[in-house]
Amino acid sequence: MTDAQETAADSSPRIPGGTPPDDAGSSLTEAPTPLLEPREGIPPVVADAAALAEVIAAFAAGSGPVAVDAERASGYRYGQRAYLVQLRREGAGSALIDPVACPDLSGLGEALSGVEWVLHAATQDLPCLREIGMVPSRLFDTELAGRLAGFPRVGLGAMVENVLGFVLEKGHSAVDWSTRPLPEPWLRYAALDVELLVDLRDALEKELDRQGKLEWALQEFDAIASAPPAEPRKDPWRRTSGMHKVRRRRQLAVVRELWETRDRIAQRRDVSPGKVLSDAAIVEAALALPSGVPALGALNGFGHRTGRRQLEQWQAAVDRAKALPESALPQPGQPVTGPPPPRAWADKDPAAATRLSAARAGVSALAEKVNMPQENLVSPDTVRRVCWEPPAADHAAVAAALAGFGARPWQVELVTTVLVTALSAESA
Repeated sequence: MTDAQETAADSSPRIPGGTPPDDAGSSLTEAPTPLLEPREGIPPVVADAAALAEVIAAFAAGSGPVAVDAERASGYRYGQRAYLVQLRREGAGSALIDPVACPDLSGLGEALSGVEWVLHAATQDLPCLREIGMVPSRLFDTELAGRLAGFPRVGLGAMVENVLGFVLEKGHSAVDWSTRPLPEPWLRYAALDVELLVDLRDALEKELDRQGKLEWALQEFDAIASAPPAEPRKDPWRRTSGMHKVRRRRQLAVVRELWETRDRIAQRRDVSPGKVLSDAAIVEAALALPSGVPALGALNGFGHRTGRRQLEQWQAAVDRAKALPESALPQPGQPVTGPPPPRAWADKDPAAATRLSAARAGVSALAEKVNMPQENLVSPDTVRRVCWEPPAADHAAVAAALAGFGARPWQVELVTTVLVTALSAESA
């Protein structure tokens, strides 16, 4: 056993405020230990079928939970695909897999079927893992566990330091992971990300159990593992930064045309859309409705580094939008499927605004009492929906409404009474 293993095994988990879980009155105040090297060194990158087969066999023969992480190239490449997958399991050690060279990891996923996967911020990595055939049936999310346990900082580095007493080097989190070959310092960083993940999981499980929240966490983890893939976002061009400035339908059409043109180019070139054309430039062109290439080239975002051919390409998109008939222009705003924005409630339905105010105050007080963020206690969207079209102000009806909106049983049990009280606020 290495020094790192001994320290992780022997130290009591640190919790918010520094009090150890046994409430013995002592506090862990020693300086955290830098974690500089993986226990068995940096593993070689798996980049062929033979090496992958060896990893699959080793991890299938391992024991206990498996730590899993993935690195993407956000801001550099198109989409959110994985460019490195890291794993660690007792009896198998650590592995670094290149999913570009080995794009089908379904064999590894099948070998780990039924095993608990330990991830940090699981919802960020699960989509890219699913693309390469890795889908967990059980998981433990250390970030979500930290939120439920009341930690004020739940990034991996902060959690490892506060709970286990180690400092992770985080200098390579935003690098271009599509780079090949990957530099050794990046590989060291990637291996260290899963080095203590299972240790962190074990400590957080004990802390959640101590607080009486372990069952809550298990329900949350099951909900994440069983959730279907997210539906493609409708009208993604509407999320262009600065869209609030664009009000006329013709201008909205320019945003849409430029966004879709940019997206096709970015996908073809496999680069981040922001590297093709900035959101700010798209909005600038929409507001100006330039009449030709010279006018477009004078706008911010279309400066001297934009070539003549590129300018013509963007101007063609603007011209297509300008030529659309009125019937083909996009409508301002998106169809609302739920309640209106809360700021409009006082005018649209004062009674609903009163209910929402009471509900928010009650949820806030309860979240403080159980020591967790309000959004983890119950989804703000769920609270809004219950208050906008309220069920009968009784326990059974409110509990059924919460469950219908996807609240887990532990949330229904905790929040129902608060919302029953809120729904009665208008008549109080």
